[in-house]
Amino acid sequence: MAEKILIIGANGQIGTELSTELRKIFGTNNVVTSDIKAPAQAEGPYELLDVMDKENMYAIIKKHGITQVYLLAALLSATAEKNPKLGWDLNMQGLFNGLDAAKEGLIKKLYWPSSIAVFGPTTPRVSTPQYTVMEPNTIYGISKQAGERFCEYYHQKYGVDVRSLRYPGLIGYKSAPGGGTTDYAVHIYHEALKSKTYECFLKAGTVLPMMYMPDALRATIELMEAPAEKVKIRSSYNIAGVSFDPEEIAASIRKHIPEFTISYKPDFRQAIADSWPASIDDTEARNHWGWKPEFDLDNMTKDMLHHLGGQTS
Repeated sequence: MAEKILIIGANGQIGTELSTELRKIFGTNNVVTSDIKAPAQAEGPYELLDVMDKENMYAIIKKHGITQVYLLAALLSATAEKNPKLGWDLNMQGLFNGLDAAKEGLIKKLYWPSSIAVFGPTTPRVSTPQYTVMEPNTIYGISKQAGERFCEYYHQKYGVDVRSLRYPGLIGYKSAPGGGTTDYAVHIYHEALKSKTYECFLKAGTVLPMMYMPDALRATIELMEAPAEKVKIRSSYNIAGVSFDPEEIAASIRKHIPEFTISYKPDFRQAIADSWPASIDDTEARNHWGWKPEFDLDNMTKDMLHHLGGQTS
């Protein structure tokens, strides 16, 4: 039987690009996108869906004969800090609805993203291991850590085939960032082309783990398509791309736009960034299902500037 996929939160940074990639693989009509608001234009089947509305989620799954759900709807780190109760309710209730759909046999497989936000200020910051101290101090991180525990619980208790990645900061050119602490690494490219200067909301020297969107999409799909016996971690996998600080990304941009300048005006997101890892050890993902990133910082910069309309040498 052909796979029928539902993407929840399809209008976001990941969903916008993941829907395109999945449609290339499974066919346009076999990938149903959904979000709380209608997109400007939908390339294939689309449904309005609030991830907290379990009844409607189930109705859409049954209507389209859905076999896999990619549950991407979430309130991200910076946004959730401004409304902690909503951040918790949305992130957790949405996950429970997806897990219950799998538990009740409505779908065969569930993908739910976690984040480096599950770590906290007491976590080893360099080469953060898969298994380590996790004391997140943001609502987003707390909800993701709790979500990881429930994913593993539902797998062990009910046999739910749930799969997850701890995304680092994601950098892409196709959609606007959605309120995350690593968003500067997307904004900086836009501003480099527009005004040749950027005021960063993190201070110089703030190293964070990042990943270029093509690598993130490939990791997501490779994990979901991996044989179940190779997916040995059902909480969430560490994955790594490239780590850098704002000055390093600025230096990479200057290779193409020599006059580019960066200044710093740290805001409340600095405290969030300071609680996160600087680099990630993803040995388990590499060993279990063959994960390997393709983009380094300079390759990513060249590709970003090219796609955003700048000339790259």
